[in-house]
Amino acid sequence: MTGSHRASRGGSRAAAREARRQQTRRRNQLIGAGAAVAVLLGGGGIVALNAFGGDGSPGDAKSSNPDDRPGGNDSGLLGDAKVLLDGTAAKQFAPAAGAWAVASTDNGSNAPDKSFVCQSQRFADPAGIRTWIRNFRNPSTKDTAVQYVEVSNDEAAAGKAYSTILGWLSACNTPQIRLITSYTTQGLGSKGVVAVFGQPGPKTNKYRTISVSTAGQATMVVEYDTVGTTPPKPESVIATAGAALKRICAEAKCTTGTPTAKPGLLPTTEPAGFMAPIDLPVLPSIDKPWVSTGSTTPKGTGCDRLDLKKAKAKAYKSQTYVVPEAKVPTEFGLDTMVAAFATPAAASSFVSDIRKAVDGCKKTTSNATVKQTGEVTLGSIKGESWRVSYDTGGGKIFTYRIGIAAAGSRAVYVLYPLLEDLDIANSAFNEVLIRAAERSASYK
Repeated sequence: MTGSHRASRGGSRAAAREARRQQTRRRNQLIGAGAAVAVLLGGGGIVALNAFGGDGSPGDAKSSNPDDRPGGNDSGLLGDAKVLLDGTAAKQFAPAAGAWAVASTDNGSNAPDKSFVCQSQRFADPAGIRTWIRNFRNPSTKDTAVQYVEVSNDEAAAGKAYSTILGWLSACNTPQIRLITSYTTQGLGSKGVVAVFGQPGPKTNKYRTISVSTAGQATMVVEYDTVGTTPPKPESVIATAGAALKRICAEAKCTTGTPTAKPGLLPTTEPAGFMAPIDLPVLPSIDKPWVSTGSTTPKGTGCDRLDLKKAKAKAYKSQTYVVPEAKVPTEFGLDTMVAAFATPAAASSFVSDIRKAVDGCKKTTSNATVKQTGEVTLGSIKGESWRVSYDTGGGKIFTYRIGIAAAGSRAVYVLYPLLEDLDIANSAFNEVLIRAAERSASYK
């Protein structure tokens, strides 16, 4: 690869990303104006949601009744705060960590705008009957928790509120927050999810484990916030949410059971097969959210030449992620590609060819420096990542993080240019590569 070739490639990539930034800014303005978004549900269905949740009603509407919001015939349902968890029940969050105390209890008239992670609007069901928010605090550990309950006019409205909250989590635009892992639950009302979000810190990380469930006319969120070096297990939040729903269903005549959970990614508003912005890495120097936009299929950087037609891919598509509001060079962004093959063997063969080409690139490309940064293996996902630099002469060096992985009959490719003060750790890049492979399951 000649130096002039690399220079022109770098310039065209920067120009393309700047154009995509302009597109995403315009898209954000439309969403900010209240455009509808479509959320792809785990079962493959699609539900349209207002960009801010609910049904388009004002999110900050207040009732003249200090305890309630406008409702129907069941206006007294769950009308007493005794239905909420108390300090003794909250001990299930951390049984060995001392006593928990109720820090505050709010109702619909004085509910804060945001009570839990990624909440985009004050109420998920602005036309519902009532909302309860109870905050907890552990004086010993300084951990905190919250129980958020919305009561809708009927089960259908509660189901919409549940979908709205899932949309908030899936399309979360809170800066410097990343989805670590998520689960689908059974026995927590009629349906539910649990998600763990992480916010990196200098020495420890902040983790927010959140359960969302719906039962009868009630939609409930339980969030447990902790600080540590490793993500918490979901069991304590699941057990606490189960206890909370038993109290609610004793009065609301809904159904709940013995809670169980299995791994399952949150639904996403992205095109099938692609990551959501909440899946992307957190950079300390960027306090604006990632945004996705369509892009042309990458051809690779040199070592990793991608020839999808020669590999006989059935279909392939690409997407770029940028941070349009951040003050970063135009080259900044993360490129992804997903390709579908006829068989798992064909996808594995394509990935193997790329791996061999990059691993042997130092012998075939004189200006390339290649360093392997990890191998990824998780279930059927198998891949490799590298840090590749090209010296184009004149003091110009282009450096990239490159990842390729196979997942069943699909292959994913991830490219991230290294810029000053905008690098990420090897482990963070490999986590993104795994998440890209996991998301590719829905690409056909």
